[in-house]
Amino acid sequence: MNFDFSEEQNLLREQARRFLSENAAGKARNILEGDDPFDRDLWRGMAELGWMGTVIPEEYGGIGLTHEDLCVLAEEIGRSLAPTPFSSSSYLATEALLLAGSDDQKSNCLPQIASGDVIGCFAVTEGIKKPGPENIETVFANGKLTGEKHPVADGDVANFAIVLARTPEGEPVLTITLLDDVASETMETVDPSRSHGRLRFDDTPAGLLGNIGDGWVLTERLLDRAAVLFAFEQVGGAQQCLEMAVDYAKNRFAFGRPIGSFQAIKHKLADVFIATELARSHAYYGAWALSTDAPDLPVAAAAARVAASRAFYLASSENIQTHGGMGFTWELDCHLYYRRAKLLNLALGGERRWKHKLVSRLENRNAAA
Repeated sequence: MNFDFSEEQNLLREQARRFLSENAAGKARNILEGDDPFDRDLWRGMAELGWMGTVIPEEYGGIGLTHEDLCVLAEEIGRSLAPTPFSSSSYLATEALLLAGSDDQKSNCLPQIASGDVIGCFAVTEGIKKPGPENIETVFANGKLTGEKHPVADGDVANFAIVLARTPEGEPVLTITLLDDVASETMETVDPSRSHGRLRFDDTPAGLLGNIGDGWVLTERLLDRAAVLFAFEQVGGAQQCLEMAVDYAKNRFAFGRPIGSFQAIKHKLADVFIATELARSHAYYGAWALSTDAPDLPVAAAAARVAASRAFYLASSENIQTHGGMGFTWELDCHLYYRRAKLLNLALGGERRWKHKLVSRLENRNAAA
């Protein structure tokens, strides 16, 4: 079975890499050193290329491509560290609407997402508590939300949010609400180039997404789909770190020879290469499962998530080590990738949580066989 991308998708990859190399270079550093939460010019450029509408059907203003095409874009965004709210809008908000939105909700939101005129986010976590149906405190009653969500990726810049809540009777629900009148504040994270916020709902009008009681099941499905896309971002970041380290090792001389000729460096980079290729294999299988909505998607998503999180963290940390003392300085970009690796590792729940998911899903699948 061939899980590789098609010729058209590889052309899309080349175009995306060219655009990002010309328009995203240095933008993550600019966000860290400035006051803007994300790069608005880059966001507009991505919208003009139709990236936000990649998997949105044409009837809702998108271009109706496949999730494999979106995976290609995700990998290139990971390579470039593009500081935009693309993942929140395209991996989470869009997917939630496609999974559970009514025709009216899709018609109202998806065309604006596709054009880049609005930004969506997904509000699920409530502090350091483990996400789960038993830990939801935000309440949805009489068409209104009350509670607090934090940290919410792009919650401080989004126009609307998909919010996990519960009814007064304790049944989990997914809701959709505008954020125009919602109190929000920016939260500090290890990677300020990916903005996060705290949202406070106080009798905020909201609509039901899907059916009452289905909120947690829909959330798990949504997280599995997003996990594959985030895995591609992590693979792209890991690959870029590997290339940065290899290039430096070839051109940095010590004792009259390139440092890449020393075993200590060779072994480090060999480990990074193996971890990255393993993660790529899992991500490719996840892309197939996502595009075909295969029964194996929950297992494939968890495996891709674990492998990609490990690979990006290893690649970003060993990239710093390969660069030696200079790797720890603000002037080089090594720390930017390390920051992003740490942030993405926690984006959908930590690596440990996804390990538990993977083990339990494998056990359940084997027991049913």
